[in-house]
Formats: sequence, C-alpha cells, structure tokens
Amino acid sequence: MSSSRSALPWLWLAALVIVLDLFTKYQASRLLPYGIAHPQLPVFDLTLLHNTGAAFSFLASAGGWQRWLFALIALLVSVVLVIWIARTPRQQRWLGAGLALVLGGALGNLYDRVVHGYVVDFISLHYNGYYFPAFNLADTAITIGAGMLIIDMIWSTDNQNKSK
Repeated sequence: MSSSRSALPWLWLAALVIVLDLFTKYQASRLLPYGIAHPQLPVFDLTLLHNTGAAFSFLASAGGWQRWLFALIALLVSVVLVIWIARTPRQQRWLGAGLALVLGGALGNLYDRVVHGYVVDFISLHYNGYYFPAFNLADTAITIGAGMLIIDMIWSTDNQNKSK
C-alpha cells in the first residue's frame, strides 16, 4: 500500500512524541535533583527517577542484561508498528493515531535505554500515601495509544457486526 493510501502520514505524531518526550526528560534531568519530590498538586509531584527495568520496574535489579533485552523488544515492536501503520488504510485515523502514539513512546524509551542504560521517569502521582510508579511522556503516549487500539478494536468489531 502506498503512503498516499496508508496511515504512514501519522508518523508525524510519533516524531512529535519522541521530541516532546526527550525534551521533557532532558529538562527533568537538568533541573530536578535525583529522588527528591517537588510537589505540584496534592496528588502530583515531579520526581526524577531512573528505571533500569520495564513497566513498574520489572527486572530493575536483574544485573544489566535486561537493558539489551528490553531494547531489542522495543526495536522489534517498533518495526512491527511501522509495518502495521504502513498496511493500515489512511481512513482508519483512530488506529493510525493509536499506533503512532505507541511507536513514539516506544522509541522515546528505547533512546533512553540505549544511551543512558535506564529510562528517565519524572511524573509521580499519589493519593493518601499510595504512590503510582513514576512515569514519563513516552509511557503516557504508550498508554493512550494502547487505549485507542483497544477502543478501535471494540468499535471496529461493533461496526463489522452491525454491517452483517
């Protein structure tokens, strides 16, 4: 499928996510002392943390080999996402945008993992003494994109069932 008929134009969104993610991580690393919470709202702090693991610090203390495993997984997923975007019809905007958000987030975190050996996190949400694991804009883009993919899957299944 040619780029004029595919969802490839959504790659601008992936590029925007990467730029914003890397910029905010750079600023957080430059301006925030490590591990010290800077309250912004009663439920929101800026706290610079380094995550050598995956989501929720999975395998964070595994000894270093996980850096390259997670980098390889992110690279393979990114290749699959680009192929999926290229094969997605342009009129499927919701799917194209969701895939681009996941791709941009994956590449933003991949950059950190390869260059620094850890992912820079700085957004900390909490309530009543319970803390959600710190995250960054790449993680946010991945989460929103995955949500869009789930909604698209449900929505397109409903539309297919109604047309039968």
